[in-house]
Amino acid sequence: EWLKLDIWRDGKHHQQSYAKGNKTSDLSICGDAKRTGTKIQFYPDAEIFDQTIDFSFEILSKRLRELAFLNPGVRIQIYDLREDKSHDFHYEGGISSFVDHLATNKQKLHEAPIFMKGGKGDVELEIALQWTNAYSETVLTFANNIHTLEGGTHFSGLKSALTRTINSHGQKYKLLKAAKGETLSGDDAREGLSSIISVKMPDPKFSSQTKDKLVSSEVRMIVETLVNEKLSIWFDQNPSIAKIVLAKVIQAAMARDVARKARENVRRKGALELSGLPGKLAD
Repeated sequence: EWLKLDIWRDGKHHQQSYAKGNKTSDLSICGDAKRTGTKIQFYPDAEIFDQTIDFSFEILSKRLRELAFLNPGVRIQIYDLREDKSHDFHYEGGISSFVDHLATNKQKLHEAPIFMKGGKGDVELEIALQWTNAYSETVLTFANNIHTLEGGTHFSGLKSALTRTINSHGQKYKLLKAAKGETLSGDDAREGLSSIISVKMPDPKFSSQTKDKLVSSEVRMIVETLVNEKLSIWFDQNPSIAKIVLAKVIQAAMARDVARKARENVRRKGALELSGLPGKLAD
């Protein structure tokens, strides 16, 4: 319904106001300023936001916490004057702290998260990994601080590189028999994994206006190269922890194989019962 704008810049305090999408005053100087910054006050229009114009403290806090994790050193504060609630988000550890936060209440297989940083040209990458004893994976992907709910090329690159690196080191430590063609799947490699991948680039391409999926093709190879190199180095430098991670992945593969065989037996038994075979030919 209305918006008030205050800007402190170049030693001056500027103000302007709007209502219903139109300006109600010109940008004017109303005094001197010793600070810099911008302040925006607004009230949502009930005709546009037909569901509700109430702000959710929890939803806003979750998003602002993400931004504080993704931009280490930045302090973001939120106050709800309706119920006298507030949060102060400030994380020097960046996405490593984010992964630690995701792994809360889970048993970690290695204490410090694996952190990788790199890029190529204008593309900057940050990735953090933490394996836990959980059975599900928690992977959050971001492009220019936007949460890409459906992943995209950066997530595809991460999945591919993880699977390849883990299979390579499984054979290296003789935990897999390469001669028999034993390999671990991507699902096995990511079981119990908490991970954050954040890519920053000048012109990201998304699959839709909602920006749920990153489709910039060049990102996949950059992510694959970084993870292959950095994760291999980390495994080589921490062989005892690497073997614990690999043992967890192999255990996941064995459990998946047992579950598959159990399903096949149930289906086979069901098929035999339906065929009406005589008792002496029953399984």
